[in-house]
Amino acid sequence: MGEERFYLYDDVEDTKTRFVSFMGEEERFDLAITTTTRHYGKHLVLDMQSNRFAIIGTDDLEEPGYLEKAFQLNTKNAAELKDFLYEVI
Repeated sequence: MGEERFYLYDDVEDTKTRFVSFMGEEERFDLAITTTTRHYGKHLVLDMQSNRFAIIGTDDLEEPGYLEKAFQLNTKNAAELKDFLYEVI
């Protein structure tokens, strides 16, 4: 226990989190969307149903397959999530 811990950063920041739940045609989404000054204006999006999260901006929404991979969704469910995120980010 004699070693000092080496921190890369240790910051405290006030954030805003929106909790939203909606039902798509096949899947329910329970999201926590955190707005912060970190991550170059992107949002931290947590899907509480799947225990997955991603740092998302509009550029990521335009990236083919991004939501499918990040949240392990099929194309149809990813499209529903993408439509919603375009409205709120």
